[in-house]
Amino acid sequence: MSLAAILSCSQVIAAPILILGDSLSASYGVDEDQGWVNLMRKKMPQHEIVNGSVSGETTAGGLRRLPALLDSVKPELVLVELGGNDGLRGFTPQQLKENLTKIITLTKAQGSQLLLSEIMVPPNYGPRYAKMFNQVYADLAAEHQITLMPFFMTKIAINPDFMQRDGIHPNASAQNDIAEFVVPWIEKAL
Repeated sequence: MSLAAILSCSQVIAAPILILGDSLSASYGVDEDQGWVNLMRKKMPQHEIVNGSVSGETTAGGLRRLPALLDSVKPELVLVELGGNDGLRGFTPQQLKENLTKIITLTKAQGSQLLLSEIMVPPNYGPRYAKMFNQVYADLAAEHQITLMPFFMTKIAINPDFMQRDGIHPNASAQNDIAEFVVPWIEKAL
């Protein structure tokens, strides 16, 4: 067997990565092939990357789906990008924290690493709610000793050229920038 064939085989067997997210990760409004998760597959070909993201997903929905995903994927790493829809629906920061805590606990019990993505709510929710909401992510990262990835939409959302008409979702032009942002965080967490 040639060295190239050996390297090719070894690249295929790297443990899977699961993305558990909402519309920001599910390619909402963008062809799935152009979505950042698919682009990330090309940047990390040695890993199987499973996109378990669903548009409109809340932390409660992600929590309900997680056990089956963990059983079927058996990921080395789970990137959790959830909470935006909790905020849009006005769920309390306590509800957010309880659900994310259960997601973290289940993931760690499976033996998987976890990378938690910070999520921010739009400024029209008021500074008090936004601060309490954002604090949940920092608190969980500290309490569970997990890596907190900054919100990948921070620089995207302020650039109208990168946003869909709804002002919430990134367009196709933003997807590669998101993938470029996320890959080093995943590599660091593995």
